[in-house]
Amino acid sequence: MTVTPIAERIGIVGTGRVAQAFALGLRDHSRSQLLLWGRNPTRAVQAARHIERCVIADSLSTLAATCDLIVIAVADDAIEMVAAEMARESLPGAPFVCHLSGGSGTAPLSCLQAIGARTAAVHPAMTFTGEPQIEVERMAAAHFAVTGSSPAATVTGMTLVRALGGVAVEVTDADRPLYHAALCHGANHLVTLIAGAGDALKLAGIAAPGAFLAPLVRAALENSLDRGLAALSGPVLRGDAGTIERHLDVIARDDPALMSPYRAMALATLDALGDRGAQERKELERLLAPGRIDFSLESGLPTDPVRE
Repeated sequence: MTVTPIAERIGIVGTGRVAQAFALGLRDHSRSQLLLWGRNPTRAVQAARHIERCVIADSLSTLAATCDLIVIAVADDAIEMVAAEMARESLPGAPFVCHLSGGSGTAPLSCLQAIGARTAAVHPAMTFTGEPQIEVERMAAAHFAVTGSSPAATVTGMTLVRALGGVAVEVTDADRPLYHAALCHGANHLVTLIAGAGDALKLAGIAAPGAFLAPLVRAALENSLDRGLAALSGPVLRGDAGTIERHLDVIARDDPALMSPYRAMALATLDALGDRGAQERKELERLLAPGRIDFSLESGLPTDPVRE
């Protein structure tokens, strides 16, 4: 398959998991050998072994002075510092420089924009685990949020995403914080949610909670991605206060750590449902109020089955 170069020379700043994946994915789109630089020379050598056919730059200055497309793949807190160091160099023409942070827009690169660079934030909506070859394949199916400091920068950012095989979606600088909050809520909090459910299942005597949960949560995830709130089922939707009360009592007794997230998610679900079942809503709000005093059941759990 013929690969179309998108730059004379591509440079990657960073040697971690994301840097390695981007270097491998973009390597063949650079007319000259891709340059890689990191503060730790040993880690740079190790990263280059995974990528192959790339060159380790002897300094950030060299990379900045010789590359016309630069990807800054470092920790969020280091982006502005790296940009400031690069801004002290004589950049070739009007290079394109992007960072990969989800939470930041183009502001951390403003010093580079001030000296003529086209700048952007290009964020892949996926996680990286340290397997560059697999992650290159995953990026080909991923969506990327592109925030450019100018229309030209946005176009170049989208070109970069297409080179990786991804789908580029423009997100404005003003919308960037909400965009990132949505991703964290959907992905990071999902991990917390599943881990908490797994811990509770262990306490309930389920030896392999992950395997037990898998079909249920995968179906719920697929349905919710397809149908949104219309995929909801369970006692909050039904206004089943008795079931919710039994849940809260047994959680207080056997798994107190689950109480706060259970209440928070149940209340959030109730809020999302709006005014459906006004009378039941009042009762559920009373039960789920954080100030409610929970008690342990002295005579064991009720024997009534919990409906699905």
